[in-house]
Amino acid sequence: MYELFFHLVFKRMDPERAHHMAVRWIRLTARVPVLRTFVAAFFAPRHKELRTEALGLRFHSPFGLAAGFDKNAVAIDGMAMLGFDHVEIGTVTGEPQPGNPKKRLFRLLPDRALINRMGFNNEGSAAVAERLHARVPVFRTVVGVNIGKTKAVPEADAAADYVKSTERLARHADYLVVNVSSPNTPGLRNLQATESLRPLLTAVRAAADRTVTDRRVPLLVKIAPDLADEDVDAVADLAVELGLDGIIATNTTIAREGLGLTSDPAVVKETGGLSGAPLKARSLEVLRRLYARVGDRLVLVGVGGIEDAEDAWQRILAGATLVQGYSAFIYEGPGYARAVHQGLAARLKASPYATLADAVGADTRKATA
Repeated sequence: MYELFFHLVFKRMDPERAHHMAVRWIRLTARVPVLRTFVAAFFAPRHKELRTEALGLRFHSPFGLAAGFDKNAVAIDGMAMLGFDHVEIGTVTGEPQPGNPKKRLFRLLPDRALINRMGFNNEGSAAVAERLHARVPVFRTVVGVNIGKTKAVPEADAAADYVKSTERLARHADYLVVNVSSPNTPGLRNLQATESLRPLLTAVRAAADRTVTDRRVPLLVKIAPDLADEDVDAVADLAVELGLDGIIATNTTIAREGLGLTSDPAVVKETGGLSGAPLKARSLEVLRRLYARVGDRLVLVGVGGIEDAEDAWQRILAGATLVQGYSAFIYEGPGYARAVHQGLAARLKASPYATLADAVGADTRKATA
């Protein structure tokens, strides 16, 4: 039914307009007590065997919503209602900003992919912090907060901008993510270089610790798939050295060549970050490399091209404790998370592993033994 609806309605609409319409419908549904209960019963059934512990937190399952869908923390309960067992909001910047000029979101239908150059459009860390403070949760779900650099802030002042967001948002975050890997903010990816990343992460960690004194807020960094292998290794080593809690691999890619794209060349050449199915192979490769480097010293989060349960299962076997999706939700619709959960439960049952924790990194360990 959703596939038919997508082709009859959403496919004919501007992608960004369709996104906002979908978010409104999800929010409205989540506000109606009886309706949201029935929706959650169908789309978000629990599978005890998928319970996961990571980052000092308990998750109903390892599968959650990647940053980018809910930039302003307006649809957390709605996405939990649809089965996402953690919701990463953002990217949130220190100051509000409109993002890049429209049109800035493009569908690559034959490739089941998206290109976006949104530019961190969001209401800013003060407004999002106020919304999170006022939120009365309807569904228990882990909330991650993804923070980035305000476009107008010079690269030299980036750390102070991230600290501002941290001081406002850390107390409302179950975990915090430093995003230095979006291709849509000029100079942002330069911050992935270890000489820039070290002081930035150190400053954010210190800000989180002095802001939230009754618990330790887990801190992760999100990296790009376009990093050279030696730079992936360097970030992994730095994360271990600084005592970070995890790495999210990966963000969108600026690559186009070698991905087998079959969509309209005029759309393919649009600038911005490519997400979805074409990102799958490189994201998985980066994840395997990270796990081979850090093992279980860090929590790895696999994201990029997660279309179905098999993709999620392969990320777990490669080393991901948690897995996230976003682009496939656009194409699969509200049953996306439910299908992933059912498929993961079936694969775990058919595997030689007693628990999901036993499966994490199993294939990578075999390959490097």
